[in-house]
Amino acid sequence: MKIREASYAVRIVRRREGDAAILYRRGLDAKHRDRLTRLAAIAPLALLAGAPLLRDAIRGSEGADATLTPGPFHPLTPEWGARVGCYALVAQGLKDPDRLARAARHLMAADGAEAAWWLGMMLNSRGVRAVRALRILVEAVQ
Repeated sequence: MKIREASYAVRIVRRREGDAAILYRRGLDAKHRDRLTRLAAIAPLALLAGAPLLRDAIRGSEGADATLTPGPFHPLTPEWGARVGCYALVAQGLKDPDRLARAARHLMAADGAEAAWWLGMMLNSRGVRAVRALRILVEAVQ
């Protein structure tokens, strides 16, 4: 899959604290041009805990030999993009790596359509409640 065809893309960036990720979603900008716009950031700790999820997402879109490399954009299919988006929003502000890894495992097994529904709910204006609910469902918090 090419980046121009992708609904979602992820980019691994190097930070002082370690590697992090930024998730983008295709949409229209203010001038109605088709662009990738930033959806959420994944902190270094969350990236380490959720690396299997991101690895599978990239391999599902780019092929079996794809790797998590810093720098270029990695295209994601809509199903994997929704799963990674849910993980990015659920992981914001959490510090327990075991819980983050558990959330990533649950989202890897989740249905893509269900993940897209949750992502839409979390991006809604009342998304705080949806984030809390999904955190409980994927066992990111007790």
